[in-house]
Amino acid sequence: EFMQASWDIEEVQAKGIQHLASFVKDKSAFPYLQTCTEVITLAMRTHIDSLDLQVQGCTLLLEILSQALEQGVMMALDESVAGCLLHTVRKHSENEEFLSMLCTLLMMVSASEVAAENLRKVGIIPDLLSILSRFLHNDKICFSCCAVLWSLAVSENNADQAVLASALPVTSAVLQEHLQNGVVAESACSALWALALQGCLTDSDYEPTAALLLEALRMNPKRAVLVKNGCLALASLVRLSESAALAVLLDSRGSGVELIRDEYRLHLDEPGVAEALCLLMNEMVQYDEVMLYMRSQKMEKLLCEIKLQFPFS
Repeated sequence: EFMQASWDIEEVQAKGIQHLASFVKDKSAFPYLQTCTEVITLAMRTHIDSLDLQVQGCTLLLEILSQALEQGVMMALDESVAGCLLHTVRKHSENEEFLSMLCTLLMMVSASEVAAENLRKVGIIPDLLSILSRFLHNDKICFSCCAVLWSLAVSENNADQAVLASALPVTSAVLQEHLQNGVVAESACSALWALALQGCLTDSDYEPTAALLLEALRMNPKRAVLVKNGCLALASLVRLSESAALAVLLDSRGSGVELIRDEYRLHLDEPGVAEALCLLMNEMVQYDEVMLYMRSQKMEKLLCEIKLQFPFS
């Protein structure tokens, strides 16, 4: 009430946010803090030019959302909050340090399907792509933005086909830039999988995207989630194009069939990885030429091994 009575006075908003922040460590205060997100974002929007207030508000929202995730509470922030956050992104789009924090906040917000849908409605995707293009070197920003893209692209109500299509070159550039950074590569592979599911690729994209995903698998063979999502992305590409299937077989860095074998052996205790590998092989054998090659490589033997290893899956 104190903050709402004096929206126009920056000092009141700053003091209010500081006072709310003092309750963060008190677990019993969490249910009340949950109800303050709109007040905090409105203070940020009203005093958009004050970087200090933006940082304080963003830090407090991060604390509240972190506690929510810890307690298994999904906070579905409404469209007005999503609009406020977008407003802040646009106003401070050149401040790399603050954007890094803000993109982490957006990633946490987008974990909720409702909040992700609200971010999509307010039109945040072009802004995310612009941030990625400008700060391709920043691993924290790239990780967060790709995670947000994944959340927005897998939304069932997606009406942003054209906007999402423009995400492919930027997401591919992120993966290329951070191939050796497993955390960022994992996030980028997930985003590429979502874009493939949404049909955002054209004929000329299948082969280079498949080659890039294979390279990510080779560079990060022990990261189970990356391997799983990378294989699911490849399966989506192969389903759409024989050229993607051939790219997996005849990759310049070595046979994709050997890579499939190696990944299975590395992740014998990961049913999710085995399932993704099977899905990829299932899509590949839809093409006669590819199936003949896989037979010549004795892939039935691997499939029998998988069946024995996971008899109840």
